[in-house]
Amino acid sequence: MEVHQARAFLAVAEHLHFGHAAAALHMAQPPLSRLIRRLETDLGAELFERSTRHVALTAQGAALVEPARELVRLSESMAAVVRESLDGTTGRVTLGFAGGSVNDLVGDLARDVRARRPGIDLELHSAQFSHVGLERVLAGELDVVLGRWDHLPPAIDSRLVATERLLVALPEGHRLAAEPAVRAEDLADESWVVLPGGARGTLTNRMHTLALNSGFAPKNLQTAPDSWTIMVLVGARMGVSLTLSSVREHTPAPGVVFRPLAPEPDPVEVRMIWRRGDRSAALAAVVDISRTTLPDPAPSGGTP
Repeated sequence: MEVHQARAFLAVAEHLHFGHAAAALHMAQPPLSRLIRRLETDLGAELFERSTRHVALTAQGAALVEPARELVRLSESMAAVVRESLDGTTGRVTLGFAGGSVNDLVGDLARDVRARRPGIDLELHSAQFSHVGLERVLAGELDVVLGRWDHLPPAIDSRLVATERLLVALPEGHRLAAEPAVRAEDLADESWVVLPGGARGTLTNRMHTLALNSGFAPKNLQTAPDSWTIMVLVGARMGVSLTLSSVREHTPAPGVVFRPLAPEPDPVEVRMIWRRGDRSAALAAVVDISRTTLPDPAPSGGTP
């Protein structure tokens, strides 16, 4: 049974009069009679007892009323789902982020999406380092990612959501720990603890740039899986690390002191990125909500 057949059947079942049912359906009576006959042929049973003065449901017709109503209800609900997905009322958006350093941003956004668009399922994926998150957005595996990039490809749109200071993490008691600020050249002989990703990682790239500009190459690089582990290793005097003000604020770091660099480098931008040309209305709604929840900290935002 198709939806238009179900509507026709229910109209006749309600009015028990083909003329009145046809009027309610805004159609002529002969096509309605042919449609019901064709439905009875398809189902292999008579649905109505007919006479010149009388129309009544057969037992088979009476049994079909509720399934027909359910079919019509389902059709209407499906149409509503499609309409809501087209205007961003419902849908699913996958959001990737690195971890603790942006937890507050992600939490604020998730709360406001739930409050303003409860029909959108915001699916969170943590432990997405920025270079990995970028690759997954380009591959269509994630819709949007919060992270840090010094350069983005033309296939990506973005908006600035925060800026962070670069800091040096030093073990307590380090010869530079009491200095108000640390010069990069004073770190030439240090061992370094870094995040994965090599030159694709923003912090590692910034570290190599600072070292190059100061006339040395970082040595004894030890890779740690996350910022929490880096702080453990720095506190254990395994090396120093270039890190961010957000890590200082959100990551436990016993035995570690944080010092700014002198001169202070350019801040690191935290951006929300998504595929350019993505036509998802749900994604557009999440990005729009982010403009209020995570406003651009700069006088005028832009895409790098």
